[in-house]
Amino acid sequence: MEQYIVFSLLALLTSASIVAAPTQNVYSQETTGLSAMTLVSFGDGNSTLTANLQPTENKTVTYFGGNTTGYLVYPNQNQSGEKVKLPAVVMIHENKGLNEYIEESANLLAKNGYVVLAVDLFNGEVVTNNQERSGELTGAIRENPGIAIENMKAAVNYLRSLDNVDPSKIASLGWCFGGQQSLQLAINSKDDPLAATVIYYGRLTNDSQAISNITSPVLGIFGGKDQSISVDSVMQFQKALNDTGITNEIYVYPNVGHAFANPSNDNYAPTETADAWKKTLDFLSRNLQG
Repeated sequence: MEQYIVFSLLALLTSASIVAAPTQNVYSQETTGLSAMTLVSFGDGNSTLTANLQPTENKTVTYFGGNTTGYLVYPNQNQSGEKVKLPAVVMIHENKGLNEYIEESANLLAKNGYVVLAVDLFNGEVVTNNQERSGELTGAIRENPGIAIENMKAAVNYLRSLDNVDPSKIASLGWCFGGQQSLQLAINSKDDPLAATVIYYGRLTNDSQAISNITSPVLGIFGGKDQSISVDSVMQFQKALNDTGITNEIYVYPNVGHAFANPSNDNYAPTETADAWKKTLDFLSRNLQG
């Protein structure tokens, strides 16, 4: 399993930036300067931003249909002796399934003070180096999205049932295929709304009627050279969010492609990944911990 190594970075990124107040809509053409940040590195030397690391516990839990299991990780509150209700995140995997990368990402987020349930939309199947099989699994869900939506809603309900979770402070977060599913969960949670939604380069919609069902702030992270999710589709999505009054922050990193935040991907961009993770932590903190 990939291991994380903690170290400090005194200076990172010097490019110009566009930074908005929390409630403003944002379209950023540049990355944001950072300094004196604590980073977490994958075993191959690549880096992802984090801060205020906390000890965690994890376990496999059954959360949907009696046989669907997910990976639950949460801060160990025994360290302080004080039990508090924590914010929570439903984490949604890419087109490879619930693999070690997603579990390590859940660990990283939990170390920042969140209860995280990484869901499984592929019934236990993990795909390695088989794009055809990945396409079959994701295509089946896209053609018949109902079961996946119910799976994710069950994950939300499971988190709400936990005694260490604040039931009003639950968000969704996903990458690629999971980014699209994070958006679908938000669209289909009007009657039981999320507190926030995070989308990393997932397929989008500009259907204003569907988007009007979203009741939570949206953070979108995209690559300007993404051949799957065009900048034009991102802008149409943001326009639909704005037209329906949905608070949003949309960032496009101009020089990176699809899946740039995954260290195993050829497009991996550590600088942009660190900046995107900072934006993610800031967004979740404002909407779940503020």
